[in-house]
Amino acid sequence: MARIILPCILASQVVIVFFICSFSTNLATGEDLGFVRSLDRKLLGFKKEKFSHFRFYWHDILSGRNPTAVPVVPPSSNTSTAFGLVNMIDDPLTLGPKLSSKLVGRAQGFYASASQQDLGLLMVMNFAFMEGKYNGSTITVLGRNSVLNAVREMPVVGGSGLFRFARGYVQARTHILDFKTGDATVEYNVYVFHY
Repeated sequence: MARIILPCILASQVVIVFFICSFSTNLATGEDLGFVRSLDRKLLGFKKEKFSHFRFYWHDILSGRNPTAVPVVPPSSNTSTAFGLVNMIDDPLTLGPKLSSKLVGRAQGFYASASQQDLGLLMVMNFAFMEGKYNGSTITVLGRNSVLNAVREMPVVGGSGLFRFARGYVQARTHILDFKTGDATVEYNVYVFHY
């Protein structure tokens, strides 16, 4: 009889230990619902969140032999705001307002004329950095750009590399706009939380 009871007691103790271990694992990693679970950001290697300010100049060049912005969808024929226009961009980002100043990255994406009443653009772009410790990292911007306003604000919706889980906003100020060619130089100030 003792031979039968001893294995039963050991088996029940193993079940209890297993239950306690699995319960404590759920407390450490979070609730597990099968398709989603909470995670501790420290387990993913995220350190303390930082708040950074970047300033650079965005050069949108539509003219010449080597444009950095090209139309991929023409505007509607009966519009004064270029409604419907979509331009794909690979614009240089430089430290200073001159195109010849130090290149720190590129703005890659597109902008579309999304307003029938004024010059309002939908901006969808990644600031792809190629300088210093941020080389290979991106900040993603998605928002409305009211081109004729002195200062425009658009949200930072994410990023990659050193900007994973980035959030914040950008402020754009037109530095130079050539109405004849459409070329523009815009100062961008980026305020971003990141890890």
